[in-house]
Amino acid sequence: MTPVAPMRVLLLGASGTIGKATARALIQLGYQVVCLIRPFKDKQSGVVDTALLKHLDGADIRYCDVTDLVSLSRDGFATDHFDAVVSCMASRTGTPKDAWLVDYQANLNALQLAKGTGVKHFVMLSAICVQKPLLAFQHAKLAFENALMHSGLTYSIVRPTAFFKSLSGQLQRVKAGKPYLIFGDGKQTACKPISDDDLADYLAGCLANTNRHNRILPIGGPGPAITPLEQGEYLFKLLGKTPRFKSVPLWLLDAIANVLGLFGKVIPVLADKAELAKIGRYYASESMLVWDANAQRYDADLTPSHGTQTLFDAYEEWVKGAAIPERGDHAVF
Repeated sequence: MTPVAPMRVLLLGASGTIGKATARALIQLGYQVVCLIRPFKDKQSGVVDTALLKHLDGADIRYCDVTDLVSLSRDGFATDHFDAVVSCMASRTGTPKDAWLVDYQANLNALQLAKGTGVKHFVMLSAICVQKPLLAFQHAKLAFENALMHSGLTYSIVRPTAFFKSLSGQLQRVKAGKPYLIFGDGKQTACKPISDDDLADYLAGCLANTNRHNRILPIGGPGPAITPLEQGEYLFKLLGKTPRFKSVPLWLLDAIANVLGLFGKVIPVLADKAELAKIGRYYASESMLVWDANAQRYDADLTPSHGTQTLFDAYEEWVKGAAIPERGDHAVF
């Protein structure tokens, strides 16, 4: 019997933390993986990001500009056959220009080429917050979700809850003896955070699991939903410190966003800062759980769980000295 060749998968967004984990998961499952990453600025000098290449060991690496349809076609798809595309692309900042360029247009470029080259399945990493869209990046993601659902391809739209890296920022504050920052009483929002590896396992599993085909898939990590107050209390407990919290009023974020938005009408860079303030405000007041439209509330019980690692497991590893995720443009505190 002639052996069946493994599926060939084109992975977009492979240089991000979720992308790197997804590359590992796909390779471990036996897929032939081609990763697209941005060309290095100093590529001509021969300097490469060896750490990134190590993370993507076992995959074929191609350099291209995914926001440029010509580059994506010539350098990315490159007349090859792919069975599936997995997109972990996301805008770095969430500002309107960045969001519509990456979350929408770059994904749309990939979708158009996928349709024209015989790709059967497109897996998209979206976000659970698009359930209540108020921000530019949420509208951009929803616009692409709609295009994908009407493309004729098999699709899997994965909407994860909070990432561990987004909830790692206050460890150093607490270790330094500073109070843990919360909004209001720290109880008005909750989430079921999911680790990079658990999310990557779920994304990779979408290819073979037909129950995840042609569906929008909200997904969280294992365990109950946790509030910011509970996150802070656990950190203080791990570090053997007396809990100290500082409450930040939501109106302060509103005021910052309004002032920046006003001046942003004449100074464009301030308009972007206003959007970042709105993003911070959104995450301070909205839970990262499934929204029950009928009951008009977030529901932890309706939010599916996947994986084995909890945020508190990660806290324990970080306190013991494990590397804390690099948050980059996603930092709030």
